[in-house]
Amino acid sequence: QLQASGGGLVQAGGSLRLTCAASGRTFSDYAVAWFRQAPGKEREFVAAVSRRASGSTWYADSVKGRFTISRDNTKNTMYLQMNTLEPADTAVYYCAAGHYYSDSQADYDYWGQGTLVTVSS
Repeated sequence: QLQASGGGLVQAGGSLRLTCAASGRTFSDYAVAWFRQAPGKEREFVAAVSRRASGSTWYADSVKGRFTISRDNTKNTMYLQMNTLEPADTAVYYCAAGHYYSDSQADYDYWGQGTLVTVSS
């Protein structure tokens, strides 16, 4: 089970940190990722990190240099630090876990409920 939190309303240029807490399985067995879905659009990949806490990371071009994904396997928790937020970042953000480190939704088996991020201009 994945539980995402940390969303909210922020002005453009501001920052937010999303948290996703995992339970019920061995967290370190899974690659984890964030996806987002903006109003009227399909869900898209944001960032992923491989199984190890210091593992490889992968970012969508639209967030590279502004967002940082990380994980703490001792706390069964993953994070998304979002800086220099833009109105285009407004979306529901979902955390996901799967056995394959990828940018494809199909490779992630477990999903959190989503947390809304709204960036005002």
